[in-house]
Amino acid sequence: MRLGKIGYLNVLPIYHPLENGLIDNDFDIVSGPPSALNKLMDAGELDLSAASSIEYARHPEKYYLIPDIAIGSRGPVQSVLLLSRFPVQDLAGKRLLVSSQTHTSAALLKILMLEWDVTVEYITGDATSQLEQGERPDAILAIGDEALNLRYHPDYPHRVDLGEAWRDLTGLPFIFGVWIARRDSLAAHGDRIREACAKLIEARHWGSDHLGDMCVLAAGDSCLNETEMCSYFDGLVYEFGERELEGLTRFYRHLADKGMIPDVPPLAFLP
Repeated sequence: MRLGKIGYLNVLPIYHPLENGLIDNDFDIVSGPPSALNKLMDAGELDLSAASSIEYARHPEKYYLIPDIAIGSRGPVQSVLLLSRFPVQDLAGKRLLVSSQTHTSAALLKILMLEWDVTVEYITGDATSQLEQGERPDAILAIGDEALNLRYHPDYPHRVDLGEAWRDLTGLPFIFGVWIARRDSLAAHGDRIREACAKLIEARHWGSDHLGDMCVLAAGDSCLNETEMCSYFDGLVYEFGERELEGLTRFYRHLADKGMIPDVPPLAFLP
């Protein structure tokens, strides 16, 4: 089974047991940023994958949602940040650099900016490389490990955690990523797809049971120490319960209302 893996620390608790033989599996794991995995799934080059929440909404006819596994937050997420040189209300008319690696977080930011009645010019690029070259965009949307590394950058004193901003707006969790399976893969390899999904759920439970060990492991290759890493993982949600479903549906409703998707897609789970 060709399985996509988001190349960020936040999925370590799920993929570590799969990649290190702690849970027996036959996955061919392909790692990349969310935007790349979205394209691979859309092209049929993966059977199932972690993917941006918005990818499912754009092509619901191609996918099934995998139940009981997602990635999001019930408040501050720490790794999806708007970093700004100015207070948010003062960004009107200024340029906002958005990472090319994200689709869902970019859409969430646009929803929030519309709710805050702040109009900016969005540009796409690599924040880390621009900063290293001495450039200083007015504001940056940083995600994943880049956000963890840049969150205290001295030139960007104004920080907005998008997970927290969404909770303030709606009172709901925000689901940044889902796991999806291609419908044609299920039709061709039904039993193997279902077994693969079961392995993913088993890995999620393993990660929850060993979260302390994952914090130590992740801190070894990060700018965060073990305490900070545990705080980060504690803020993440890997369940896909009723409140998470409600939050995802509300996000899709905002996308549809603002013309970013044609309509709110039905949430079709793997049968």
